[in-house]
Amino acid sequence: MARVTAAQKKAMAKTVTEPKVETSLEKKVVEQPVEQPAKKTARTTTKKVELAYVQFAGKEWDMAEVVKKAKDDYLAQGNKATSVKKFCVYVKPEEGVAYYVVNDTDTGSVEL
Repeated sequence: MARVTAAQKKAMAKTVTEPKVETSLEKKVVEQPVEQPAKKTARTTTKKVELAYVQFAGKEWDMAEVVKKAKDDYLAQGNKATSVKKFCVYVKPEEGVAYYVVNDTDTGSVEL
C-alpha cells in the first residue's frame, strides 16, 4: 500500500467538500400569485324557431297566428288570461274554422 503524504491529503481535502447545510431556521415564504376567479365566457345562444303551418286546398295558415286569434277571442269574451290552465286548438281547414277548448270546459271558434 502506498503512503499518502501530507501534501496529497491537503490537495484531496480541497477537491472533496462537504455539502453546505443551512443553519437558519427561518422559513422561507414564497408568495404565490392569487388566482383570479375564472371569467364567465359569454355564450352565444341561438333562439329556437318553431313554425307550424296548415296547408289545404291551395291555402296556408300560420298556426301561431291561429292560436293567437283563438286566445284573443277567448279574452275578448271577458275571460281572464290567468284562469287558463289548458288551451287546445283544433283546425278544420275544409270549413275554414279553428275551434278551441279552454280548461276542458269553455269552447269557441274563430275563422281562419
